[in-house]
Amino acid sequence: MADEVYDGAIGIDLGTTYSCVATYEGNNVEIIANEQGSFTTPSFVSFTDKERLIGEAAKNNAAMNPINTVFDAKRLIGRRFDDPTVKKDIESWPFKVIDDAGNPKIEVEYLGEKKSFSAQEISSMVLLKMKEIAETKLGKKVEKAVITVPAYFNDNQRQATKDAGAIAGLNVLRIINEPTAAAIAYGLGAGKTDKERNVLIYDLGGGTFDVSLLNIQGGVFTVKATAGDTHLGGQDFDTNLLDHCKKEFTRKSKKDPSGDPRALRRLRTACERAKRTLSSGAQATIEIDSLFEGEDFTMTITRARFEELNAKAFSGTLEPVAQVLKDAAIEKSAVEEIVLVGGSTRIPKIQKLLSEFFDGKKLEKSINPDEAVAYGAAVQAGILSGKATSAETADLLLLDVVPLSLGVAMEGNIFAPVVTRGQTVPCLRKRVLHPCDVHLDEYKRTSVPTSTMVVATEEGAHHLAFYANGVSSRPRCKRACHHHGGGNEGRSSPSRLLRQWCELSTEAQARLPSPW
Repeated sequence: MADEVYDGAIGIDLGTTYSCVATYEGNNVEIIANEQGSFTTPSFVSFTDKERLIGEAAKNNAAMNPINTVFDAKRLIGRRFDDPTVKKDIESWPFKVIDDAGNPKIEVEYLGEKKSFSAQEISSMVLLKMKEIAETKLGKKVEKAVITVPAYFNDNQRQATKDAGAIAGLNVLRIINEPTAAAIAYGLGAGKTDKERNVLIYDLGGGTFDVSLLNIQGGVFTVKATAGDTHLGGQDFDTNLLDHCKKEFTRKSKKDPSGDPRALRRLRTACERAKRTLSSGAQATIEIDSLFEGEDFTMTITRARFEELNAKAFSGTLEPVAQVLKDAAIEKSAVEEIVLVGGSTRIPKIQKLLSEFFDGKKLEKSINPDEAVAYGAAVQAGILSGKATSAETADLLLLDVVPLSLGVAMEGNIFAPVVTRGQTVPCLRKRVLHPCDVHLDEYKRTSVPTSTMVVATEEGAHHLAFYANGVSSRPRCKRACHHHGGGNEGRSSPSRLLRQWCELSTEAQARLPSPW
């Protein structure tokens, strides 16, 4: 590869199970194949005594070296060690996750030594692999990228993903939401038209699930609402089938393979293969020689049985769909197009449930579900780096929304929203908040002698922190808090009153006496 630097930027879909990279120049998007000729690369990293493997080679090495092969880093990134979802995942992973001052780190044997890596570092290795794939194709060094994340990622997870890009040597121009990127791919491709319409993006991947409702008119993409689950995808469907297979093996052999990481890795790979087969066939056969303690395992699974094992998970994907329609305040009949994104949308039962939810409406399958997100990321990368020169991108305007409310944490564990969930961004919102001490029946504004204070803040249920500069001192004052409404007299605790106040809409707050 030459030392010449590529003056454009690449688009990377950093997935839980598979990743994809693309470029956009002029008016052409190119999905770039890896050295095996595949357009998607496993998000796996395997450590050995001699080397570090990434992608296909790492996944192929997982059965032989399960405790040192890392995957699912996206389910760990930006989370705390004591997060309940992290605790649950640790139980199923063959590799070791340790607590490093509240942050989860993955411990492996590498080059004959014990090493620990954060989820950001593991993700950076996958990003580095995608960067190298692009560099091989372009023949130039790549320094800039646009990376996608699930729409429901919080700020910690987004920043951690950006950090992973920096570790990989990339200047991350922008982090964009996966369903929004897919909408760009659809809007500029098969779904291109000047007609205004409401488009629902149903993005079910290997580890995350997002639903976004957009209004698309020409080159203007306006996200009206978004919902999802950052811990639901094909991996979970594999796990349900895996648990069923373990029970069958134990029933037949009277032996339990649960404590053998190598056996479980081989079984999971077979389950993933069977799941793919069932998307086009009525049944699949799982065969593994000497799975555990010399016992072979053979089982035939039908599509009906697979659907039964995952019935709850499948039907659960309709809840965010209903939530999006509610948040956008539109009826099902007003959705003109339903676009499928993510490999898990190939499952026939998923398609059937979604179509039935929309009263038999035909689903849009014109874009490649594995490549659509990278396609949209590449378009955005081309625009931001000046490589996109086509007329169709000249007027492209993307208006996204805040997936989780942004606000401040008040005394008494009260969340006071400033930018509410579903608000179109970019935007500017102001709310006057005073440092205070809350006592039993008094609300006190306390003077601030310094010009800077630390304010505990929250995003949805996720705690953050920021520094508020230039906070002016205010005179000390005292106000008793009373409960308003319902004709009830007497006092209510300040914490309860403020919590009730913060839960009201802006319009409702304007009609009531303020507790501030």
